[in-house]
Amino acid sequence: MVEEYEPKLVAFCCHYCAYSAADLAGSMRLEYAPNVRVSKLMCTGKVDTLHLLKAIEDGADAVFVAG
Repeated sequence: MVEEYEPKLVAFCCHYCAYSAADLAGSMRLEYAPNVRVSKLMCTGKVDTLHLLKAIEDGADAVFVAG
């Protein structure tokens, strides 16, 4: 039996934009994939590339920055 591959995703989301949309989706009882982890930031313009690389180093298959 072959197990289906699901990539691990880390999303760095702006507090005022993208995270608000994710929060609204939760309020509407919409579900997103369990392999997505959302990290709230005050501003994605201040994201240091070391944070993105650390997420990959810690096992994430993809990193998404949403502002």
